[in-house]
Amino acid sequence: MAAVQSGVGDGVEEKDIKTEPPTDGFGNNANDGRVLSSSPGSSAPAASGKPAAGGTPEDQQTLLAVLQFLKKNKLTESVEILRREAGLPEDAQDAKGADSSGSGGAAGSVDLEGGDASALLSRVTVSSSAAAQAPTKVAAEDQPDVNVVLSAYSQQGDPALYEVYYSGLKRFIETVLDCHRAELSQVFYPLFVHMYLELVYNNHENEAKAFFEKFSGDQECYYEDDLRVLSSLTKKEHMRGNETLLDFRTSKFVLRISRDSYQLLKRHLQERQNNQIWNIIQEHLYIDIFDGMPRSKSQIDAMSGSLAGEAKREANKAKVYYGLLKEPEIELPLDDEDEEAENEEGKPKKKKPKKDSMGSKSKKQDPNAPSQNRIPLPELKDSDKLDKIMYMKEATKRIRLGTDNLPSICFYSFLNAYQGLTAVDFTDDSSLIAGGFADSTVRVWSVTPKKLRKVKSAADLNLIDKESDDVLERIMDEKTASESKILYGHSGPVYGISFSPDRNYLLSSSEDGTVRLWSLQTFTCLVGYKGHNYPVWDTQFSPYGYYFVSGGHDRVARLWATDHYQPLRMFSGHLADITCTRFHPNSNYVATGSSDRTIRLWDVLNGNCVRIFTGHKGPIHALAFSPNGKFLASGATDGRVLLWDIGHGLMVGELKGHADTVYSLRFSRDGELLASGSMDNTVRLWDAMKAFDDLETDDFTAATGHVHLQDNSQELLLGTYMTKSTPVIHLHFTRRNLLLAAGAYNP
Repeated sequence: MAAVQSGVGDGVEEKDIKTEPPTDGFGNNANDGRVLSSSPGSSAPAASGKPAAGGTPEDQQTLLAVLQFLKKNKLTESVEILRREAGLPEDAQDAKGADSSGSGGAAGSVDLEGGDASALLSRVTVSSSAAAQAPTKVAAEDQPDVNVVLSAYSQQGDPALYEVYYSGLKRFIETVLDCHRAELSQVFYPLFVHMYLELVYNNHENEAKAFFEKFSGDQECYYEDDLRVLSSLTKKEHMRGNETLLDFRTSKFVLRISRDSYQLLKRHLQERQNNQIWNIIQEHLYIDIFDGMPRSKSQIDAMSGSLAGEAKREANKAKVYYGLLKEPEIELPLDDEDEEAENEEGKPKKKKPKKDSMGSKSKKQDPNAPSQNRIPLPELKDSDKLDKIMYMKEATKRIRLGTDNLPSICFYSFLNAYQGLTAVDFTDDSSLIAGGFADSTVRVWSVTPKKLRKVKSAADLNLIDKESDDVLERIMDEKTASESKILYGHSGPVYGISFSPDRNYLLSSSEDGTVRLWSLQTFTCLVGYKGHNYPVWDTQFSPYGYYFVSGGHDRVARLWATDHYQPLRMFSGHLADITCTRFHPNSNYVATGSSDRTIRLWDVLNGNCVRIFTGHKGPIHALAFSPNGKFLASGATDGRVLLWDIGHGLMVGELKGHADTVYSLRFSRDGELLASGSMDNTVRLWDAMKAFDDLETDDFTAATGHVHLQDNSQELLLGTYMTKSTPVIHLHFTRRNLLLAAGAYNP
């Protein structure tokens, strides 16, 4: 009963759609509204605007039975709406009061014995019982039961009218003013998908096929892949095992529309009494209404393309602490070389401020930075401090890059890899390079003259004088020295690898569903982390070590600590595979890119999703944070590199030029340049500083999400470098700003 009660308010309760966060009740409204229109007679006539009284006697009986049922439960407002929509005259309503008879209006009167009326009522309630169950369960959408999720497609009208409804809406949108047309055209795709799925679910195969063939060509080109999947779903049985479809069904498709455009659409549907489309809009779409001018076609295109529409504006409102953590104070000792190279007085004082932005930051805390102890970070060991000192020294010799000072690029080509190279990583100090391969091995090379050596066996270590100064050298076994090592352990292709910041460990993720931690002292596997049930596409260490993140086919990213078997956090929300993962420089956030064509930023502290970025038209394969933590760059199969302002939650740039998937991105150490590597066998350098400096984010832009992207890719492109038939799958800037690139030669 409650189901029917909440459903009939669809047509009148304007604020249901207007209120920005629609509750489950909102979704249920539309769902239940369909319970009313599930009988053949009530749906088609109501939607086509003809009086129901002109239908068959059976239709009239059903209608009257429903009216009686509503009257009996004192739902007078609902009775009024149904009577008006069905075109029944005033006296029909009054006649229902008596149990013995009911009037059918223009077609004359239909006698209903008391028994017949109750039989009819039972027929109506039984036929809609499946539908009435759906709302109760859909509210708990965490684990959607397949049958419940799909049952929402069971309430529908005359299959022949679907084309009429859709064509009518299409004609209306094509005739509205240009300023509204672009915005309203956004409803075509989600409506098309849901109407097609309703037809398939209700076994109207021929109508579904005709509907698909007639209207699939009208959809935006970036939905091509989705439509290909959709065209293969021609039977009800096909729908059950399709995860993407279930996600599309349970997550509302988000459209950002100005209030004026929304009112136009609503008025049109209500005037035409086009309930079929109105129900879909209410149940399956989330309309994010904003006040102000409608957006242009280019503004909408820039942000659309993801599996579930745009991000809700609320999703990008949370505060993000994107600033860098205060660096520990470390005194920089002076070498003999330094003393010779520089005059006596200048060296210590000049060097410290010069060491780079990280050194100068240590003086005072960045207001946008998280507190130092927001998440527990590992304490610095002595070896870490030595490494920091080395880093500072290198930073003093760093080349300042810019438009007229581009970096040298050193390319590492993997020969005879037979397309088996799947992942590459460099250590931060650029001394080691590792490759993950399709034959399930991980290989590590030294790129300096220093060879790789294992630690001696336990028996040999007992013979060493532990007090000697060179104990670290003595524990290494010279007999094992070689330029490369092979790590065996995975039982499937290795798709992601990552060195720890201290160069003692290496992570690898594989198709076998595990992430393995390898020691670079003994070149053995220390731990196998089991949590994913499917291939793990990527993994990455935190910039501070200890923590790492992994993401894969199960669409859930996991945060781990090296000393825990179980994940510490699970980041769930993507609608398709997580294809790449990245830690923010302050380690408080994790970014994930997905095949659902969105990027999400997660808070490590509480596991919340604090940013959703949409705009890519294909799966995302590369992510890179700027060194200052303010910006994020992303690359995808659409060949575009998009730039995001993390603080405001906005897209701020689009770099076009690559002809194939962008597989790797890296900012230079000072953040001046962005390097992108692609499957089109090129490395491109972009002027990142100019892209961000030209940016003007006023409060209005941030509030409405309107983005005015300049088409200035050519101005920002500083150089294109062709490889010799080698796709670029990894990029790395050394501490002195030399660019290293890697890929497998593909003859």
